[in-house]
Amino acid sequence: MSTTTNENSADTTAAQAGELATHEVKLTDVAAGKVRSLLEQEGRTDLRLRVAVQPGGCSGLIYQLYFDERLLDGDAVRDYDGVEVVVDKMSVPYLSGASIDFEDTIAKQGFTIDNPNAGGSCACGDSFH
Repeated sequence: MSTTTNENSADTTAAQAGELATHEVKLTDVAAGKVRSLLEQEGRTDLRLRVAVQPGGCSGLIYQLYFDERLLDGDAVRDYDGVEVVVDKMSVPYLSGASIDFEDTIAKQGFTIDNPNAGGSCACGDSFH
């Protein structure tokens, strides 16, 4: 009887682990701080940073970064000191090893994504393949 309970317990743990899969996207401390600041401005503690890859742009794929309150089936989640970064299951392979940073200089302000999987990008840098 205890063997059956242990197997069921293992199945439950495996199912929970499947629901909370992790991804290989890195969020720098600077970017995490900016996300925290934006969430504080919104007054929302239920939002996560969602990173996705979608068809579009002149090179074929574009990045999407936005706040989302939902967790969808198959999402991969990783926590960076209280900032949850969510990647949908279709985007995980495209973003494996990617790093998200935030720049705040006179020349540029915004989030940047350094993606080792991008074979190339367009001249404006907004899309990749």
